[in-house]
Amino acid sequence: MILKKINKLMQFLKKHFWNIFIIIFLFILFVNPFGLGMKIKTSINRILSFSPSEIKEENREKLSNYNWNLVTIDNQNVDFTNMKGEVILVNFWATWCPPCIAEMPYLEALYKDYGSKINFILLANDEIEKVNKFMQEKAYTMPVYFEQSTTPKQLQSKSIPTTFLLDKKGNIVIAKTGSADWNSEKTRTIIDNLLTE
Repeated sequence: MILKKINKLMQFLKKHFWNIFIIIFLFILFVNPFGLGMKIKTSINRILSFSPSEIKEENREKLSNYNWNLVTIDNQNVDFTNMKGEVILVNFWATWCPPCIAEMPYLEALYKDYGSKINFILLANDEIEKVNKFMQEKAYTMPVYFEQSTTPKQLQSKSIPTTFLLDKKGNIVIAKTGSADWNSEKTRTIIDNLLTE
């Protein structure tokens, strides 16, 4: 009797192996037990990350308003108007966002080489404690900010991650929603060209 039940179960498992496998995979991916789902989603996003594209010069929007108050992770006030006339990279992200986490190593690598040449504004859409813990665990050195006033109209987005690269005149050269490889040669060339203008 028990052997019959075991045999039926084995036949059922053989017959429906791939269906069961897919259900388990989707469960891990979306229900997120033990953080496996986040790791899988982050890895997939990293694999699918490509260099962001430059906006054609005639299609670039210009930032009309630099009045934007920010605060650092250490609670220091920063006035965005002080960055006017410089190259700026603005990234909206959160610790719970897999595409955001996927592109962080690329942004960190870019920051290590360009952190003294351009302004990096990583705007966290999250709690300060979670952001602080995340940055420390990953040993990221990029500056993190939180908004204290309304985002300038041209930089508003309903999705994260969203990243903007502005030239010295305030023109939006890159506007990318979703994860991207910010450490690519293509991106570095764009930034190098902006720095020489």
